[in-house]
This record gives sequence, C-alpha cells and structure tokens, in this order.
Amino acid sequence: MPLSPAYLQSRNILSTPLTEVRGVGPRLAEKLSKSGRSTVEDILYSLPIRYEDRRHLRTIAHLQTGSHEVFSGEILAAGEAVTSRARKKIYEIIVGDGSGQILLKWFRFRRNWMKQRFKVGQQVVVVGEIKRFGAIREVHHPEVEIVPVGQSLEAYMEDHPSLFGRVLPVYPLTEGLTQKMARKIGRQVVDTFAEYVCSPIPEEIYRKHDLLPLQEALIQSHWPVVPDGESVRTVVGPARSSLVFDEFFYLELGLALKRKGTVLEEGIAFNVRHKYTRPLADMLPYRLTAAQRRVLGEIKADMMAPRPMNRLIQGDVGSGKTMVALMAALVAIENEAQVAVVAPTEILAEQHFLQFRDYLGKLGLRTALLTGATPASERKALLGDIKTGAVNLVVGTHAVLQSDIEFRHLGLGIIDEQHRFGVVQRSTLRQKGSRPDTLVMTATPIPRTLALTLYGDLAVSVIDEMPPGRTPVQTRVLTETQRSRAYHFIDRQISEGRQAYIVYPLVEETEKSDLKAATEGAELLREIFSDARLEVLHGRMKPDEKERIMAAFKDREIDILVSTTVIEVGIDVPNASVMMIEHAERFGLSQLHQLRGRVGRGAAKSYCLLVRGVRCSSDAQKRLDVMIETSDGFRIAEADLEIRGPGDFLGTRQAGLPDFRIADLLRDGRILELARQEAFALAQKEGFPTQPRFDDLSQELKERWGGRLELAGVG
Repeated sequence: MPLSPAYLQSRNILSTPLTEVRGVGPRLAEKLSKSGRSTVEDILYSLPIRYEDRRHLRTIAHLQTGSHEVFSGEILAAGEAVTSRARKKIYEIIVGDGSGQILLKWFRFRRNWMKQRFKVGQQVVVVGEIKRFGAIREVHHPEVEIVPVGQSLEAYMEDHPSLFGRVLPVYPLTEGLTQKMARKIGRQVVDTFAEYVCSPIPEEIYRKHDLLPLQEALIQSHWPVVPDGESVRTVVGPARSSLVFDEFFYLELGLALKRKGTVLEEGIAFNVRHKYTRPLADMLPYRLTAAQRRVLGEIKADMMAPRPMNRLIQGDVGSGKTMVALMAALVAIENEAQVAVVAPTEILAEQHFLQFRDYLGKLGLRTALLTGATPASERKALLGDIKTGAVNLVVGTHAVLQSDIEFRHLGLGIIDEQHRFGVVQRSTLRQKGSRPDTLVMTATPIPRTLALTLYGDLAVSVIDEMPPGRTPVQTRVLTETQRSRAYHFIDRQISEGRQAYIVYPLVEETEKSDLKAATEGAELLREIFSDARLEVLHGRMKPDEKERIMAAFKDREIDILVSTTVIEVGIDVPNASVMMIEHAERFGLSQLHQLRGRVGRGAAKSYCLLVRGVRCSSDAQKRLDVMIETSDGFRIAEADLEIRGPGDFLGTRQAGLPDFRIADLLRDGRILELARQEAFALAQKEGFPTQPRFDDLSQELKERWGGRLELAGVG
C-alpha cells in the first residue's frame, strides 16, 4: 500500500521554503537559514525559549527585580547621556506612572531615530527585564509600544490583541531578526501550516498517555491560550511533553528495530567448556567479585544462544571489566573461534595486548597486536596468520577494522571505551565474521537516560562493585602558588617507597597555549627531584619505547612517571600512590576521573592533587568541586551532564543517532522511558515494519533518522 494521502500532503507542505511565506524575502530567508531555519517545518519546531505574560499590567511600584514585566507610564524625560567609565554614549528615558519611576536604557541606538520616536509626555507600554543598581531600577533595551495621542491605554490594548492581554512567545533571534519580526513569522506559519502536521504514531498510544495531537501541541507551544488564574506552564507543559514524546518515540523505535534485527539473525551458539576459563581463574591472584561473576554469567548466556550477542559492559574505573572480557574471549576461543579487541588509542591497545599475551601465552594461545604503527613487513605476516587462524586473539586500534583484515573465523568482537567509537565501527567489526557476538565496554559511567539513548540497541550489564583492596583516593585542589607543597608531598611518598604520576595536558608548547608540556616540564622536574628516577611518557613515542617505560614503572624501576593523558586508561601499577594533574581546569570530568583511577589500586593510601591555573572558569571550578565531593563515577557522570548539557556530553550526531529539536535528555528522562516502552512494544508487533499498514510510520522513521538507520524493511 502506498503512503497515505494525508501523510504525503503533510510532508509536501511542511517542506515549503520560507521564501514562500508572506513577509519573508530572500535576505531574511538567508539569515534564518544560517540558524537552521529554511522551511516552514523548521519554524514550527523552533519553539519559544520562554514566554511573556502580558495578560495584566503592573504598576511601576510593584515591578519585581529579575523578572520580565509589562508596565505602562508617561515619558518624563528622554535624551543622550555619557557613561562615566567607558565614556560611551547611551540613550535614556525616564518613565513614571504616579506610583514610581524607572529608567529605560539603550547602549546601541540610532540617535535621530530615537529622538524622532520618543517624546516627553507620550504614553508608552514597556516590556523588559527589571534590573536594580542601588536605589535605581532600570530596563535595558526594552520593547516599547507608543499609545497614539488621544487614545486611551485600554482602547489601545483592545486594538492590539496580538500584543496585549495574552501570553506572547519569545523566540531565539539571529542577526537582523527582531522579536517583532520573529513573532510575525511564527504566527503566520503556525496559523497557515500547523493544521497540516500529521503523526503516523498509532492513536491508541496518544490516548493511553493523554498526549495532544501534534497540530494542537505545536499551536499551544507557540501561541498558548492561558485562562486567568492559570500559569503558562499548565498549558505549555503538556504541549511540550507531547512533542518530546514524538521525538523520543522515533529515536527508540529505530533502536528497537536495530535490536530486533540482530535478535532475529542466526548467530554462533557457543558451548561453555571451561577448557581455558577455569585454568585462567586458577591463575588469578584474586577471586572475581560477585558483580563480575554476575555479568560474566549474562555474557555466557548470550554467547550460548543461537543469535548474535550485542551487550555493553558498563563499570567504573578499576571495576574489572577487562578480566570479564578476557573470560568471554576464552569462551569463543575454546569453540575454535577468533577474537578481535578494538581500543581507541595505541597505548590502550598495547596495554591490553601485554595483559592478554601474558595470560593467553600460559594457555598455549597466540595474541597479536595490530595498530597504525605496526611495520609493513610485520603487518603483512600478521595478516596472513590472522587469515589462517594461527592467531587466536587480535588486539588493535582502528587498524583492525580496515578492509584488508580477514579472519578465518571471527566469533567475538570486543570494543573498549565504546563512547569513543560509534555504531558504524560496531557494524564494520561485525562484518569481519559471520554474525559474530559483540561485546562493548565503557569505563565512562553514563546516566541512565543517556545510556538508554546511546546504547538502546544493546543489552546492558553493569559491574557495580569494586574489587577488594581498592583504597579510597583523597583529592585536593591546589593553586599554582601551592605547587611546591605538592612536590614536597611527592618527595615524601617516594622516600616511603611509593611512586607518582605527574600529568600535563600537552606534549609540547605551542604559540597558542601557555600550558606546560610534559617534555619541558620533565626537565624542570628532574632538577626538583634530583634523587628520583624520572621518565617521560607520551603518545608520540614508538610502541616498544612506551612498552619499555610502562614495564619499568610497573617493576618499580621508575619513581615518577611524567606523562600526557596517554595514561588515562590502561595502566595498572598498585604501588603508585600519587596522581598530580597540572592545569586540571583544562581537563573534562571524565578525564579527571579516569586519571584519578590510576592510583588507589594497592593497599597504600593514595592521593590525587589537582593543580589549577590562575584562569579558571566557573564550569571548570564546578568540575574540580565535583572531584573533591565524590569518587562515584555515576555521580560524576550526572554532574558532567548537568554542567555541559547532553549535546556536549556526548554528541548524538557522532553516535549515529537522530538529532533532537525539542527533547532534552537531562530534563525528559521520564518521557524517554515511556517512549521506549511504547516503541519497543510496537517493534514486536507482527508484520512491523514491512506490512503496508506501517508504511507511513516507516517513512517517517526514515525521515527522522536521516539515512542513518540501515535495516531491512526501513530505508
């Protein structure tokens, strides 16, 4: 069955360019286009950022500082003035209404136009934010309506129902667009085109959750009708919730279909024989935690099922994800399958390789390392051994995903630090075998709302228990003037037989940055710690040199390791008790948490010293405060999301997901849960998405995902 006429008409009309809207010429259309608004649909979904309640005028005496208010009065004085500090001209108007006076100010103005427009004695209606400086109240760059001479204020307001006696939207502006113009365009587009918006989501879902139809939700969001005695929120809230549900529903429906597609595929059903896993467990100097055993059980159940596994292991720094992944790898290997482990950086790949090679070598198995730095001759030989199956487990970076890498029988793909990759890399790895199992890991704790979004097509396992023996790390923030105290403290720790990290943000100085670099900082530190054994580690070193230094540090042949953030993940040195981070204000919360996780791995008391620069933004200070308050990775992730916002925390575009025009992952978690339940339930219905009755919904799904949903039956 073809798409319904109503849906086709809706898609056609909503794609109308703004140049066809009355009052929008080519120049204005170009300006709107720069802010992402080029069609009537873009205007409909560009919602107000706030609302002005113009239902009632306040007297000047009752205006509230910090609020956007509407009031009227008479112009008592008007003219230019000069600021005392910058000697810049400003335009000022004093307005009074008998109850008090207030000052209106313009810092950018056209002198002749202002003089012609505003005259002493005029009656005006003013809208703006009330500010207070000492005893003087002011409004900067207010909206001002002039009541014509001879007309009463009441009559003027009745003649302008679109401006007064109602709640007005306040839109985001771009250069060359005034609020008055934005409202005019918004009003015309809503009045003309909103009725054509069509939603293919089944009506029973709308009724079940008391959602407004999209047309009504858009109209109420732009031009809410708010009865006296009710707040704007009571009207706008349900409208916005309906639009947010709509966005989340298509997001989750796509993720549900991705999971459904993998669930329906035939995969490898492994047998758990304990040929290698039991000997490995006997080798370990510790027992797996209850959380590790639980997660390993979930993974084994997936691997024994006749469908591809798609599972995420989420756990804090040091919770033991790598050992669980190694156990899973051995299940695949004992079934005569190969394993590929992909890491985001060479140094992390090298760390995994060293650890895996050590254990697998004792079991008579072969591990190989493949990165961009692998010499051509060595790479050629490795590719041949991987193809014949002589290599049981390959560890590498993106190099493992290259087209010329062929496996004899890839049974399991493991992706570490999943947040640095995306759905495309996962898909590429799967194509290296015949529907292999996929296990992804992240040491970056992610709030539940983001996890549901970013990993909605994965089953999630959480290692929520730390191994015994982990020591809480004391965290302190120091200023640059207190750096010497940190050096004295490190010196004492070394004298007691401990080791320390000192981390810098850059490898070398650049003209654009005043940050100390590891290479230059090390020269100074060698003078300060003249009796200590000190080495430098950075990402530009050759793999064998990095391996040598890391091994020496672990073997206590190095006292102080001066490094860049290459040691953020992957290094495990139980004797290291101090992590000192230079210019800590320049690091993100996730990085700081990862770096701090390098210490506290042994029985000794451990410390993290955050040295901040003179210039420290408010957001940077918030990050440092969070580091002092908690060591809980999930609490840190929540704080990071609050500080940066969802877009910066983890861009949805990078992750291969649809963009949000209205929804906010931080605020709208409850709606996300509802949308997820309904979308996953619909995805399980017989015939979805290929039956003709779902054609409109499938087409809208394609539109929302913008070609990023590659699945049979959709796209």
